Amino acid sequence: MKHAILAAALAVAGITSAYADPISGLYNTGLGASGTQDFNYALLAASSDTVISNTAPYITTASSWPVGSAWLENTSVSKWITPTRLQDQTFDANANGTYTYTLTFDLTGYNASTAMFSGRMAADNGVAIMLNTSSLGGPGGYSSWTSFGASSGFVSGVNTLKFIVTNDAQAGGNPTGLRVEFLESQVAAVPEPETYAMLLGGLAMLAAVARRRKNK
Repeated sequence: MKHAILAAALAVAGITSAYADPISGLYNTGLGASGTQDFNYALLAASSDTVISNTAPYITTASSWPVGSAWLENTSVSKWITPTRLQDQTFDANANGTYTYTLTFDLTGYNASTAMFSGRMAADNGVAIMLNTSSLGGPGGYSSWTSFGASSGFVSGVNTLKFIVTNDAQAGGNPTGLRVEFLESQVAAVPEPETYAMLLGGLAMLAAVARRRKNK
C-alpha cells in the first residue's frame, strides 16, 4: 500500500523514480582524441627496461604482429593500447614488467550506490583490475576476451579504475598491451531539492483528495 501511495505521488508530481544515466567517462581503449595516443587513459610503467610516468599510452594502428595474430583484431569499437609507438616492441627481457593503465570518472551529482558497469578486456600477459580499493579480478589473456564488471565499490566524486598489466619476462618477441570495451553502465542521479518539493506537493494533493472522499 505504501509503495502504491509513493508511486501515485511521484506520478502526480511528474517525477520518474527509476531513471538512470550511463556513466560518463568510461571509454573503450584506442579511442583517444589524437590519432596516435589515447588521452582517456594514463600509463605508469615500471619494468626492467621501461619507465613511463603518467603519460598517455599509444594506439595500435596496423593489423600486423602482434595485432590480429597473437592478439585480438582491432575494430572500430576498440583498439589495443601500448606503452610506446612501436606495437611490436619487445619489453622485459630479464624480469617481469608492470604497466598500470588508469581511467578516472566522476560521479558527483549521482548516487554512487546505484552505479554499475560491465565490460570485457584482454591484456598481454595478464591483468589485475581495481575499482578504487576493490578488486575486480583477472588475470585475463591476449587471445580471447575476459569479462569484468562492478555493482559496488563506487564513491561519490572521482572514481579510479586501474588495469594493472603484468608482462612476463622474455628476451624476444615480447610486446605488451591492453584492450578494454565497456558494454553497459548506469547510475541514478541524486534528486534536486526541487524534486523533493514536488514530491511533497504530490503527497499533499493525494492527502487532500483522500480527505474529500472520506468527507463524502
